[in-house]
Amino acid sequence: MVANTDPKNRWTTADLEFFPDTGDRYEIIDGDLYVTRAPHHKHQRILTRLCRALPLKDSDNRSGEPIQTPGLIFAGEENVIPDLIWISDEKSVTCIDPSGHFTAAPELVVEAISQSSQDIARDRQVKLKLYSRVGVREYWIIDWQQQTVEIYRRSQARLELVFTLFAEDELTSPLFADFSLKVSELFD
Repeated sequence: MVANTDPKNRWTTADLEFFPDTGDRYEIIDGDLYVTRAPHHKHQRILTRLCRALPLKDSDNRSGEPIQTPGLIFAGEENVIPDLIWISDEKSVTCIDPSGHFTAAPELVVEAISQSSQDIARDRQVKLKLYSRVGVREYWIIDWQQQTVEIYRRSQARLELVFTLFAEDELTSPLFADFSLKVSELFD
């Protein structure tokens, strides 16, 4: 992470145009720049399994799709690349900018936490606040080392932790009718 100590000198999406294409992920949250490297293969495998398991219709029978590593741009200082989202077709039609980034909150965001304490803190604190602020309905944090899934759901105007699921538990969501996945299947 590159911390920003000068409030007048905040990072914006426009600044990303000048960064080299090194394969690193650049994210801006509240004007602060975060740089991460490619994740562990177990991280990617879990996300691929979840992406395949998520349904193509939500509980209101609206079509949608899971998408891995999309760009989300909420404002000039809010530019993130979550690990996985589920977004309805209805929403995605109206919120894609000319560069192919989403400009509105998806219904679901999933982050698989990485190994560094800095990355873990970003997903559990900084991104949780951002996703809460922009209107994400559910936020799942997958910890492949501990084999847990934390489920945050919108209550009132914010995301709140409602469950921590373990390998023997079933992952379900009111977002999706008839969706159920044994948590252990993510980690096998």
